[in-house]
Amino acid sequence: MWARARLHIGWSDLAYGLWSCLHSAPRAILTRRTEAYWSSEDDTLACFSVRSGFDLLLQALSFPRDSEILFSALNVKGMIKIARRHGLVPVPVDLDIPHMGPSLEALERAITPKTRAIVVAHLFGTRLDLDGVVELAKRHNLLILEDCAQAFDGHLYAGHPDSDVAMFSFGPLKTATALGGALLRIKDPGLLARMRQIQAGYPKQSRGAFLVRVLKFAGLKVITSRPVFAIIHRFFRAGGKDYEDSISNSVRGVAKLGSNKQLRFQPSDAMLALLDRRLKLWRDGYLKTRAGPGQELHRLLGDRVVQPAIANPIHTYWVFPILVDEPRKMIRKLRDAGFDAANLPRSEAVAAPEDRPELAPEIARDALAKLLILPCYPGMPQAELEREANLVLEILEDDRQQPALDE
Repeated sequence: MWARARLHIGWSDLAYGLWSCLHSAPRAILTRRTEAYWSSEDDTLACFSVRSGFDLLLQALSFPRDSEILFSALNVKGMIKIARRHGLVPVPVDLDIPHMGPSLEALERAITPKTRAIVVAHLFGTRLDLDGVVELAKRHNLLILEDCAQAFDGHLYAGHPDSDVAMFSFGPLKTATALGGALLRIKDPGLLARMRQIQAGYPKQSRGAFLVRVLKFAGLKVITSRPVFAIIHRFFRAGGKDYEDSISNSVRGVAKLGSNKQLRFQPSDAMLALLDRRLKLWRDGYLKTRAGPGQELHRLLGDRVVQPAIANPIHTYWVFPILVDEPRKMIRKLRDAGFDAANLPRSEAVAAPEDRPELAPEIARDALAKLLILPCYPGMPQAELEREANLVLEILEDDRQQPALDE
């Protein structure tokens, strides 16, 4: 069974994480090194997670209640919840399928005198051209909050130069995972100072809590290996159940979203130490290697399958998405053939405000309903990529040939 994605962390990194729970460099040194990754200027803040950093940012900005924040319409549920907890109104900006970026026309329609900021997310490992968004945001005096959680590319990308805030995640499924942590680049020194002051009052994640996290993901690394994962799939299937909730929720459950208290932590010394190691060992250009299987699978599928975000010039294939009419049906068939296809259970199409139904993100909603993530990463042989592509095309062709129920 080919898992839908791999944990991008080696056994030596996990061992280092365990050791760091017992001993690490002084916190001040680790913080200084991680926050100076892109620049020696004081413009970066290390946080517990992107969601923790976003919550911290909204505290520091202190927008008036009922202010509006525009969001790329396909987004992580947690980010929307955080905005609402601050008394803000999330407003969706619908996407275009070729780029999976906010439509400038939809963005213009969504702006009102209450609008304060726009959160733009780079999706699926692509990098959006934000020049048009930046120009429009500046014209309306909006803050540009760039969600780069899926777009880390080492020193090659530090966020758009005109973004007010760029947020990079190092959570469990991310490219340079430290099993948590985030770096936020903040243009305004005053805003950064307020965020530092607020975060200084947070408790630190304990070394023990991070130790549990490292052990947990070491276990998940074993579980998602091909032979073990195949056994788990057969076990759950024999019991008439799906392993989706049991495994994927464990992988994605970085920070619970039950309350603000569960977000408001400083990263532990051990987390900072592991993040420092991952950044030091990162080699710019690695993502070109990772993109190779994605480019090959794209070639094999061709234009017979809708591939969202494929028009972006930079595509590192953090995940490989396609759109199909019956994703659950295809998921079952692909899993039976040894490919752990899945959708994105923690994403949602942001709902339009009740008084503005015309902003309902129909394109994003339809894309999410049809979205399917295919296993595709280095280590998958050419023969397996070909088998996967052929199977996808065969399933689609069979579905097209099925007679309608009323015929």
